[in-house]
Amino acid sequence: MKLIISLVCGILGVILVLTFLYLQCLRKGKKESASSDSDKFLKVSYQSLLKATDAFSSTNLIGMGSFGSVYKGVLEDGGTTIAIKVFNLVRRGAYKSFTAECEALKNIRHRNLVKVLSVCSGSDYSGNDFKALIYEFMVNGSLEEWLHPAGTNGEINDGQRSLNFCQRLNIAIDVAMALEYLHHHCETPIVHCDLKPSNVLLDDDMIGHVGDFGLAKFLPITSQTSSGNQSSSLGIKGTIGYTPPGTLTLHNFVEAAVPEQLVEIVDPVLVQEMVQAEMSTINHHHHNEDNARLRMKTEECLISILEIGLACSAELPGERLDISDVVAQKSQIRKKHTVQH
Repeated sequence: MKLIISLVCGILGVILVLTFLYLQCLRKGKKESASSDSDKFLKVSYQSLLKATDAFSSTNLIGMGSFGSVYKGVLEDGGTTIAIKVFNLVRRGAYKSFTAECEALKNIRHRNLVKVLSVCSGSDYSGNDFKALIYEFMVNGSLEEWLHPAGTNGEINDGQRSLNFCQRLNIAIDVAMALEYLHHHCETPIVHCDLKPSNVLLDDDMIGHVGDFGLAKFLPITSQTSSGNQSSSLGIKGTIGYTPPGTLTLHNFVEAAVPEQLVEIVDPVLVQEMVQAEMSTINHHHHNEDNARLRMKTEECLISILEIGLACSAELPGERLDISDVVAQKSQIRKKHTVQH
C-alpha cells in the first residue's frame, strides 16, 4: 500500500513539474512575441514629438477634427516625415475615441487604410495626460481638399487642385476595397461610422487611404445572424450628411446591418461631388464632336456609378448592395472607361 502511495505521489510530482515548465515556456514565448511586435513600430516619446513638430507649432497644423488636431512632423532619427494626431482630452469622448482607434488599428493592415506607425500615451511637461497616434504621412492630403480646393482667403480656387475622372473613380474603388476588407476580412467586422471625404487621405501616387477610426465599432457576432432589415438602436453616429439612411438622410451608412450586407457605402454624397466636378469640367470644353462623344461616354459611366450609389442607399439595410459587389461593379466601370479612352 505504501508503495502505491509513493508511486502516485511521484507521478503527481512529475506532472506538476512538467506543467510548471510548460507554463513557463508559454510565458516566455508570449514575451518574445510581444517584443517582436513592438519592434515593428517606431518608438516615440512626447519629447521627440515636441521636437518633430516644433512644439506643435501652428505652421505644422494640417488638420483638425472633433477630438483633436493633426500635425506634420519630422523625426530626428532618420528624418521620417509623420502625421501626429494629438487628442484634445478636455473634449468629452476624446479618451473613448483614442481607445476605439487603437483597438481598431492594432490588428488591421491594408493598402487602402492609413498606416499607424506608433502611439504615444503619457504626460506632457505640465503633468497633463497626453495621447497621440502617429501615422504615415500622406503627401497629397485629404480628398476633401481636392474636391473643394480653397484659396488663401478661403475662396474656391478651381485652378489650385483638380482630379480627373479616372482619378476620382480610382479613389472611389480604393475606398470600397478598404470597406470590403473591414467588413469581410477582419477577424471581427469593423464599422467605420464616419466615412467622408476629409477622412480619405491620398498618398504620392493618389491612392486613397481610409483614416480616422475614432468612432469605429466592432460588429457583435449576434448582429451577423440578425435580420438585415432592422436598423440600429444604438443612436446616430458620425457626421451630419454622412449618417445612415432612415435616420437623417438617404445617403449613408447603417451600423446594424449584417456583415454580408453593406454597412457603409462608397458614399453616394462623395460620388455626387465627383459627378458635379466632372460635369463642371466637361461644360467648359468646346462642344466639338470629339468632346460630345467623350461627354456621352463619361455620362454613361457616371450614371452607372450613381446607380451603385442608389443601390447602396436603400432604406432597409438588408436591401443594400453588398460591398464586394460594389468593388466588382466599380472595377468593371473602370475597365470599360479605360477601353473607351
